[in-house]
Amino acid sequence: MSFGIEAASYYVPSLYLEIKDLAEKRGIEPAKLEKGLGLHKMGLPDVHEDAATFAAEALLRLIKDYNINPKEIARIYLGTESALDAAKPTASYAMQMVEKVLEGEFGERVFRNCDVVDMTFACVGGVDALHNALDFVRVNPDKKAVVIASDYAKYELASSGEYTQGGGAVSLLVSAKPDLLKIDNHWGVATESVFDFFKPRRQYKKEDLMGAPDVYPDKIEIFTDEPVFDGQYSNQCYQDRIKEAYQHYKDVTGKDKPYQDWKYIVFHLPYAFHGKRIFTEIYSLENGLSYETPEEQKLVAKSENYVQLMNDVIEKTQRASSEIGNMYTASIFMAFLSGLQTSFNDNEDLSGKEIGFFGYGSGSKSKVFAGKVSENWRKVVDKWNLFENLNNRTAIDFDTYEKLHRKQLNQSVNTGYNGFGLVSIEDGNPVLNGARYYSYKK
Repeated sequence: MSFGIEAASYYVPSLYLEIKDLAEKRGIEPAKLEKGLGLHKMGLPDVHEDAATFAAEALLRLIKDYNINPKEIARIYLGTESALDAAKPTASYAMQMVEKVLEGEFGERVFRNCDVVDMTFACVGGVDALHNALDFVRVNPDKKAVVIASDYAKYELASSGEYTQGGGAVSLLVSAKPDLLKIDNHWGVATESVFDFFKPRRQYKKEDLMGAPDVYPDKIEIFTDEPVFDGQYSNQCYQDRIKEAYQHYKDVTGKDKPYQDWKYIVFHLPYAFHGKRIFTEIYSLENGLSYETPEEQKLVAKSENYVQLMNDVIEKTQRASSEIGNMYTASIFMAFLSGLQTSFNDNEDLSGKEIGFFGYGSGSKSKVFAGKVSENWRKVVDKWNLFENLNNRTAIDFDTYEKLHRKQLNQSVNTGYNGFGLVSIEDGNPVLNGARYYSYKK
């Protein structure tokens, strides 16, 4: 019996900023970002959007596009590092939103017997959710699980991470009927506790915070979406972990050079060109090439064989990232969708082709796994229209972008939006303070 991904869907916010506009305002040569990193557009949440609405949109589309009976879904695992609460899972908000929309057709609380939980390990949380969902359906082959990866990558204004921002969600139906991708139960894992990128609670003195109530203690802890990070160190941790996880995958499978069997190599993409940049060390080790100095690294990256390999196995998977930006936990799955959508548009037959995945999450952990494209994959991809939908988004100007970032807008930019939206956050009732309320607009 095979297990894997039966169907997939996604949601990308309708607003975007042209990277060239950001570059010009920040005094950066646009070509450095466009040609150097592969960045073209930055997907941004509107005022009414957050990680919960992203997840709800992707879940509802999955159910509707593939005529799924929601009562057959036994588990919903949400990978995110954009959680809205330190206790109540973001998945519970998404579940509740979708339940209300489905109420007329399926009755109240269709997910009352569904196990729902968040999983957090920076950008690899979505892969963790997939790993656990696969374990669940292997033990319970008559049941289905949904994996959602939903995030908003937000960095401080004018920081070195600002131009990599992005957001959105990808949802996957996991079952014993893998019409899209059959996933082998072989996983390479590598973990080390480091501080390359994290989102701590930060302490401030009460007198430094204007208007802080007297009931607060002298030191106040504040959580923000913007991370503490060291870009160069994080890149090195990414490279070290995927190398270790890839070696573990080789040990588990007994394969000599597994990447040579992969039609596509799918990476977590903090920016579009990151995959082809980060793979040079593994490629060098697999092919007996020297990689000790920066000069030798550049020679490998620019070599004819390496460039051709990257064009063959990575280029198509990075196209969506160029149009969206970093989606954190959803980035690796959007790269997967990007590759399949491109092959679908090119009338290429992927049936039986093997795809390799390199997941990474800061903190830090990597997981390497692979799967084979199923015979029915075209019927699944036919629902996506990924690049057409990306072309139908709304561009915003730089001033609007900064106001969105600073949360200075009280009304949605897209006032005529359809779908899920945040209506209010409770601030009057002390026993409901901070509760978030959502609605659905057709």
